Amino acid sequence: MNLLLLGATGRVGGHVLRLALQDGHHVTALVRNPDRIPCSHPNLTLLHGDARRPEDISRAVTGAEVVISALGTDGTTTLTDSVRALVPAMEQERIKRIITVGTAGILQSRVDPALLRYQSSESRRRITTAAEEHHRAYQLLCQTALSWTIVCPTALKEGPSPAPVRAQRDYLPENGTWISFADTGAFVYRQINDLTYVQARVGIAY
Repeated sequence: MNLLLLGATGRVGGHVLRLALQDGHHVTALVRNPDRIPCSHPNLTLLHGDARRPEDISRAVTGAEVVISALGTDGTTTLTDSVRALVPAMEQERIKRIITVGTAGILQSRVDPALLRYQSSESRRRITTAAEEHHRAYQLLCQTALSWTIVCPTALKEGPSPAPVRAQRDYLPENGTWISFADTGAFVYRQINDLTYVQARVGIAY
């Protein structure tokens, strides 16, 4: 397949990139600093640009069949700006499938299902800026007819897998405390062909 990958230089996006190239997909990575991609590959096209700029997104989505965004919030409006640029560009190119990386904070709260986790006592985070940005990006995707999936990992850490990854639609699996960057990347990558969670958030944890 022809994939557009945003966030390829990140710790989750890097794993997605490796798996996609390993399986023979053609990957276009839109990056602000191409020097941060440590590999070269005949199936990899690096585009220098900014995922927040509609003109760069329009150039990057040409020919893509699936879009994967592993962008982080970095304390700005990067996520919402990129979604606003992606939606019309994808519609123009008739691309339906988009997989993004969110946060467990935008899953439904178990203690108060009317709220999201970051809005309830279930979350221990005092600063909710990142979750609020993820929430806005989620709301934007909900307004589209795209086949979107938001993968929502709990706390991300480096390390070997202590157990199989558990996944649940709209909620964080019970007692889930962390998940590795590698397993998150692998789960995101599998959503290319797995339509179980279309137009849904999916919480993942060990």
